[in-house]
Amino acid sequence: MQLNQAVLDKKGLQIPQAPAPVGSYVQCVRTGNLLHLSGGISVSDNSSFYGKLGRDLSVEQGQQAAVISILNRLGVIKAELGSFAPLRRIVAINGFVNCTPDFTDQAKVLNGASDLLVELFGPEAAHSRSAVGVVSLPLGVAVEINMIVEFDPMQL
Repeated sequence: MQLNQAVLDKKGLQIPQAPAPVGSYVQCVRTGNLLHLSGGISVSDNSSFYGKLGRDLSVEQGQQAAVISILNRLGVIKAELGSFAPLRRIVAINGFVNCTPDFTDQAKVLNGASDLLVELFGPEAAHSRSAVGVVSLPLGVAVEINMIVEFDPMQL
């Protein structure tokens, strides 16, 4: 899969360096030709989203939070594989939305991440997904996303 850098440039986005874990875990586990990535939160050097959807943040802000979360995951993939060239498929993303009990637009929030992946990598980035509302997330962030990706070990 090729990363479409023009999409990042047009949107004013950057893939950050892989963030350090904020707990007792690793950012990524490689098994066979899969990477299982830990949850990435909606915090970056440029923009961060804290609070609850349905109270503190709009769906659009939640989508921006999902974008930051997925960019953090892309930083981990790049650190693990050295580049995006070995990447073959985005298999799944699981998104957790910090929200009020009556908030029901978790899927719309996660569209921010899903849509960006397809824009950046094309149809191979279409993936399975879960979008779950939760009462709280670490550090009070708005969104956390974990993912599974497939890579070609012969391209490493």
